[in-house]
Amino acid sequence: MNDITAISIVSFIIVLLFILLSIFLLSVKTTKKLSNQLLASFLIITAIDISVFFYNTFISFPPAIEMLRIQISNFKDPLLFLYILSIIYSDFKLKWIHLVHTIPWLICIIILSPNFFLASKEIQSVFLSNYSDTNEAKIIDIFSKIIEVIYIIAELYYIIRYRKLLLENFTGKEAFDNYRWVKQLITFILIGQLLTFIKGYLRDYSTFDIDVINAFRIILLAFGLFFSFWLVFKALISPKLFRGINVKLQLSKELLSKSDASISKNKQIDILKSFMKTEEPFLEPSLTVKSLSEKINIPHRDLSILINQELGQHFFDFINTYRIEKAKTILKDPSKKKHTVLEILYAVGFNSKSSFNTAFKKHTGKTPTAFRKAS
Repeated sequence: MNDITAISIVSFIIVLLFILLSIFLLSVKTTKKLSNQLLASFLIITAIDISVFFYNTFISFPPAIEMLRIQISNFKDPLLFLYILSIIYSDFKLKWIHLVHTIPWLICIIILSPNFFLASKEIQSVFLSNYSDTNEAKIIDIFSKIIEVIYIIAELYYIIRYRKLLLENFTGKEAFDNYRWVKQLITFILIGQLLTFIKGYLRDYSTFDIDVINAFRIILLAFGLFFSFWLVFKALISPKLFRGINVKLQLSKELLSKSDASISKNKQIDILKSFMKTEEPFLEPSLTVKSLSEKINIPHRDLSILINQELGQHFFDFINTYRIEKAKTILKDPSKKKHTVLEILYAVGFNSKSSFNTAFKKHTGKTPTAFRKAS
């Protein structure tokens, strides 16, 4: 079996599986219906794009339809971007403004219109057969790469902002599990973009023969299959990951300009520290800035600024500092030597051994076990 046959078979299997997975995503009952719809749309667009490796053996489309099939890949980056937003923000909704993401596709159609879409079928056929050598194809290729980079930058921006929002507002493990999942997602996307770039370079600029290029195409198809199955697998077996955060949630530095400067920050800090010591709200594993603000009767916005800006700590680190101090007290207490590290971490508000060990070592320079032995 030669490389061309192998590529055709692998791509056919991928397209078939993507279609089946898309049908499942669109039909399965879930609270994150929009996320599933965006993911299914991405898989369908990808399937249409990949189908180039085998469908012309069975079907011959008119030149205009074939060109639309080629240009439909412009929707992959917007769909992935919107999908990321839909899992970051719990109340994300599609709005008319999101039609702006169709602009790259429209620009490509406009570029092709004079010499292709507005031409006769005979000219379209000739144009299509030499498409990769046309000026339009070269312009579109450069334009598409620029758009890809813009979307990657936008995705990284929102993921970094997402992490900051989590650190400033949450302490619960589930919220950070969601972040880790999104970080893994963007990592896979960047790897896929890199492999696609290498494939394009090998095809257009290298001196490698066609067998090497086809072998790399098989590698890229295999990665695409793995990535998409991983994506769907995560989405289906881990529904708790996709709770997201409120789209209106703001960073403390964004709230700073709106705060009331007349309020005594020192007085609020004294109230906060006194409340943390006497009431120990940090023992609650899923404590958030909002829930703490309700307990202490300080407005959510003011409390966020107070901790993240005035005290110079993320809410996550602020709460963990109190949890670690409580854990240290227990670990040093001779009467509590029978308490295991696992029992202690749950008692002070952690719900994960790995996060407890990481936080404890960050604050003390030692593991909990080593700290207990040295005490």
